[in-house]
Amino acid sequence: MAEATGANVFFVQDGALHTPPTDAILDGITRRTVIDLAAAKGIEVVVRHIRPEELSGFTECFVTGTAAEVTPVGQIGEYSFTPGELSLGLMEDYGRLVRRQG
Repeated sequence: MAEATGANVFFVQDGALHTPPTDAILDGITRRTVIDLAAAKGIEVVVRHIRPEELSGFTECFVTGTAAEVTPVGQIGEYSFTPGELSLGLMEDYGRLVRRQG
């Protein structure tokens, strides 16, 4: 069991990323970077309020943050997620971006 109290959450549904708006959460730098990376890959990013009962409709989930970077999530309560091409690809893209030598 783990907590992600300082992270932003993303879900995948039908090839699009869904993430809550920043009206009640931290607009994290890592969150914004992942949104930019997704947009550059042509991935639709839907910023909207997400209700708990919607979790069964998502196939992938990951959290972002300074410490977490991009970390896949396998389960939230009774809902299970499988890290897939979209979340793993963004995790790799983010890792390359922050570790590149300049």
